[in-house]
Amino acid sequence: MKEILRVKVAEIKVTQSPNILVTYGLGSCVAVMLYDPLKKLGGLAHIMLPDSSISNKRKHPAKFADLAIDLMVEEMMILKASQKRIKAKLVGGASMFSFTMNNRMKSIGGRNILAVKKILNDKEINIVAEDTGGNYGRSLEFFTENGLVVVRSVKKGKWEL
Repeated sequence: MKEILRVKVAEIKVTQSPNILVTYGLGSCVAVMLYDPLKKLGGLAHIMLPDSSISNKRKHPAKFADLAIDLMVEEMMILKASQKRIKAKLVGGASMFSFTMNNRMKSIGGRNILAVKKILNDKEINIVAEDTGGNYGRSLEFFTENGLVVVRSVKKGKWEL
């Protein structure tokens, strides 16, 4: 039976077909979706910050790009995914506000995107599709049956990756 699993901010979930992973309200956060097409196994991380070194609070490792992606790959490997087959899709990383409180927070969306891309590159995981940047929020559904991602935005409507 198909389940819809919601992934909240600073969470990771890994599941197999026919389940659907969803996340809502991506602004500067980045959703990283990893997919093994042979096993029809997918994972979604709703990443809030680029690097755990900017915080001494590591209680929620899924909050940070550098920790979340490692954890998601580990969970997928436990379920017999092959890192060589895993493909990635990225959504989010927007600049939601034209003003900022300080320079450190100014480009958090962009910093999230760069951090995620570097980590995936280091792990030799190919990014096959992305919808990142911009100045609008997004929500998405990730279908583990075929790896399809449906993105929705109030400003842009609905599209597929």
